[in-house]
This record gives sequence, structure tokens and C-alpha cells, in this order.
Amino acid sequence: MVDVFIDFLGSTGFMNLTIQHMIMLVIACFLLFLAIGKGFEPLLLVPIAFGMLLTNLPLSGVMQPMTVMFEILTPGGGTEGIIETGMEVERVVQNPGGLLQHFYTGNQLGIFPPLIFLGVGAMTDFGPLIANPKSVFLGAAAQFGIFFTFIGAILMGFTPQAAGSIGIIGGADGPTAILVASQLAPHLLGPIAVAAYSYMALVPIIQPPIMMALTNSEERKIKMEQLRPVSKKEKIIFPILVAIIVSLLLPPATPLIGMLMFGNLLKECTVTDRLSQTAQNELINIVTILLGISVGASAKAEQFLEFETIQIIILGVVAFGVGTASGVIIAKLMNKISKKAINPLIGAAGVSAVPMASRVVQTVGQRENPSNFLLMHAMGPNVSGVIGSAVAAGVMLSLFGG
Repeated sequence: MVDVFIDFLGSTGFMNLTIQHMIMLVIACFLLFLAIGKGFEPLLLVPIAFGMLLTNLPLSGVMQPMTVMFEILTPGGGTEGIIETGMEVERVVQNPGGLLQHFYTGNQLGIFPPLIFLGVGAMTDFGPLIANPKSVFLGAAAQFGIFFTFIGAILMGFTPQAAGSIGIIGGADGPTAILVASQLAPHLLGPIAVAAYSYMALVPIIQPPIMMALTNSEERKIKMEQLRPVSKKEKIIFPILVAIIVSLLLPPATPLIGMLMFGNLLKECTVTDRLSQTAQNELINIVTILLGISVGASAKAEQFLEFETIQIIILGVVAFGVGTASGVIIAKLMNKISKKAINPLIGAAGVSAVPMASRVVQTVGQRENPSNFLLMHAMGPNVSGVIGSAVAAGVMLSLFGG
């Protein structure tokens, strides 16, 4: 009886809990606190944090890979775990694998990121970008963080493929980071995905100090002119045109940019309302749950608490910070040379964290001037950043995708 009790204790997670597991559980609970207690992008952070919690409970098996062992009938009548030509398979012993590991396959195969882009496209209004085409420069400027970090990662000893995957974190676009990492550096997919989505959720913490440091009070108070109305015809032509031009220029970007523009066309053409509503609601919600919890589950203590992962986390925040700063600086320059006043804060929205970055711009601007409304002006660079991050991904995949 005592032996049975000892065996039972040995089979519990408590007896297999390590310091590394406890560290990861504390991190997961802290992220849950930020999401639930502070309201930092809970739709992203709650699934990620809970997936991180589940995978670091010892013996849970939620991320256990599927294994198959063939037992072969040999001429002598015995069995071997090796497949030999001409031998008869007696039976197959299979471990079906963990639940979240199966969800994670959607990330590894590059299925979930384009589906997220489909939903994002269906929820996005490109009107502010069409009304103010100069916004594209701010979206492009924010992608500088990607290439700056790419160079930094190369200098730190990462391969070009790994450096390109790490640099994409600077676009603040989780689906794009997952797609690029799955093709260029699959072994780094876990930490890159966690870093990318964590920084997306922490936009309200990371961006404001950078924005405040690079602008003065007078610049933050600048009011911008109301944007011109955009016709239905313009909104229908835009996604078709962008899909054609970007896909011809950078074919590897087609899965992302194609699904983004397809989703937007469903929204703007007004004859596919049922499809548009599905993409905006049920589809993106389901995929967000599966992607988020499986991304979090990839942060296992054994692989996550390594020096290489710490380097990726640091490089990711540098990429995001440089991207934010680049957008603000270019917006300051545009304000100097433009006939119409441009509030430099909108440059921070050039990263593709939609609509979080735009909301941060609105909050910081109104804090300085309560009568200032920058949200729609910020959405131009913001949606431009989504396109920009997909283009940057296409560049990396074209150069290093083999």
C-alpha cells in the first residue's frame, strides 16, 4: 500500500515541479494579471498566458508530440521497432500527442496567420489610408525596426534566416512573425511567436514613453484637418489593386496580403455581408483562441529559459522600439515640410498593431489636448503598417527562403 502511495506521488506534477517551471508559472500569472486586471489586450494575452500556464504544469502532456511505433513481425516470430522491407506490420502503437500540440500545427504549417489576416482585413477600414496616401510613408518608416534588428541579430551570431525571423517582431504583427519563423527558423518559432504577441499586447506600456521622449508639448497638441470622404468605388478597387501589385512584386507575401485584401473586399463590396460577418466574428475569434493558446503553450520552461530566447526577447523589444521611434521621427519631418499640419504622434501607429497603436496615439494626444481627436488620422499609418509588415515578410522570405 505504501508503494502504491509513493508511486502515486511520483506520478503527480507536484513531485516533478522544478524551479524553471515555477518561474514560467509566475510569468504566466503576471501576464494574466496584466490582461485581466489591467485590461492590456485581453483577447490576445489571456489565451497566450493560459497556454503558457498549461504547458508548464509538469506531466500535463498538452504539448507532447505525436509518436508512432511500428511493431514488425520478423521471420523468427519476434517483433522489432524498425520497419524492414518485406516484413509484415503486426500492429501500430501510437501516442496521439497533446491537445495543444495539434493546435500548434496550424502555426507550424502557416495556416492560422493568413486566416487571422482574413479576419483583420474584414474588420479594417482602409479609408483613412486612401484619403491620406502620405500615411504610407509612416507605415513604411515603422518597418525600419525590422531591418535594424535584422542587422543586430546578424552581428550577435544568428543566421540570416533566424535574424530575419527575429526582426519581423519589430512590425508588432504576430501572424506575420509566425509565418516567417515557420518557414525560415522553425526551431525559434516558439520564442518569436510569444515575443511578438506579448509586445503587441504591451503596446500601451512600450509606446508612450518613446512618443513622449521624441516629441514636445506643442507637437503633441497639433490638430489635424478632417480627412476627405472616400467613395465606395475607391474602397473596392483598393484591395484588388494592392493584392495584384504586392503579390507580383513579392510572391512570398501573397498568403498574407492576399487574405488581408480578400477579407477587406468581402467587407467593402457589400454583397457578401454574411461572409464578411463570419470573417470578422466567428472565424477570427476561433482562430485567435487556437493560435493564442498554442503560441503560449510553446513557451515550455525547458526551451524558453535559455540564453538564445533571452536574446530574442531583447532584440524583439529593440525592434519594436526602433519601429515606433522611426515612425515618430519621420512624422516630425513630414510636419516640417508639409503644407498641412501633421501631429508627430501618429507616426507611432505605423507599426501594424491594429487598432492598439492607434488607440495609444489617441490617448497620448488627448492627454495633452483634450479636444484633439487623432484616432482616424492614426489609422492611416496603422493599416499601412499592416501592409508594410507583410511586404517586409515577403522581402525576408524572398531573400532567405531558399
